[in-house]
Order: sequence, then structure tokens, then C-alpha cells
Amino acid sequence: MRKVGLMVAVVALISTILTGCGPISPATQTQTSTQPSSPQGGSDRAFSITSTAFSAGEKIPVKYTCDGQNISPALNWMGAQSSTAAFALTVDDPDAPGGVFTHWVIFNIPPDATGLPEAVPKTGKLDDGAIQGNNGARNIGYMGPCPPKGSPHHYRFTLYELDRPLDLSAGATKDQVLQAMAGHILGQMQLVGIYQR
Repeated sequence: MRKVGLMVAVVALISTILTGCGPISPATQTQTSTQPSSPQGGSDRAFSITSTAFSAGEKIPVKYTCDGQNISPALNWMGAQSSTAAFALTVDDPDAPGGVFTHWVIFNIPPDATGLPEAVPKTGKLDDGAIQGNNGARNIGYMGPCPPKGSPHHYRFTLYELDRPLDLSAGATKDQVLQAMAGHILGQMQLVGIYQR
């Protein structure tokens, strides 16, 4: 009898435990599905910048450096947000001996633009309304790679999507452009090329 009573007690205890647990509620289950992020985050879209002159991480052809024609390479981009009101582009060299050197500043590129052609004229304002700032040599427009002999330098072509055009004039510096863009950047993408002498 004692054994039977003990078994009944064990069965009752197990039943109580199982009843108390109940099924796992949706709130406590591990969520495996993910929601698409908003366009602001940019993780659900393929915003990219490329060049027909060189691929990411590869050597920039001499044609686009101070050892060649010193003209800007053609650039293309895709995946921009529909809310983009203007683009801005900066090109700099973080490996320069005196610190980061600016090679190109261009802003207020129209929102429907999908790239820049080769050899952009070195004028303050372009026909499409885009405006160029000063490079590190205090000249308007593109200045190609021109590093000292030695290790390779990395040239960063950084494209910004903006929610409004910048209220700056031709000849603005990269620092001025970055300050004006603060709080208005919707997204950005970078293409890095290498040049060595």
C-alpha cells in the first residue's frame, strides 16, 4: 500500500509540474525571422560606388594621377534612396606624410545622378549644378594621386547621400563640407584605390 501511495504521489507531482509549465508562449520563443531595416540604415539595399577605371583595392591607373593626365576617373553608383536630395563626394589620402590629404571635393550633385564622367572639368560650378571645392593644394577640382616614393597609398572615394543640398560656395574645403553635412547624411559608401611610386 505504501508503494501504491508513493506512486500516486509521484504521478500527481508530475502532472502538477506539466500543467504549470503549459505550452511555451510566443513571447518566450526565440524569434528567427527578421524584419527589413529601414532605408535610413541602408542594410536592406545595395548602395554602392564603383569605377570603370579600377576595382576596389586595386591600383589606380597612371592616367588618373599626377604622373599621367591627372584627370578624374569615371565613377558610378546605384541603390540610392528616393529621398536623396543631393550627393557629395570627397577623395582623400590618409597615408599622406603630413596627415590626411584632400584630392577632391564635389557636392550638390543632382539626386538623379548615377555617377560622374571621366575628366570632370576643374571649374567651380558644373553644368548640372554640382559645385566643386578646394583640394589640399587649394585648387578647385580633382587632383590625382601624387605620393612620395615608397609604400602604397590608399585613396578613399567616399560618396554621401544627403537629405538636402549644401549651402556652400565653390572652393569650400573638405572640412567645411563635412561640417555642413552633419545631421543630413542619409547614407554613405566608399571605394578605395591604391597608388604607389
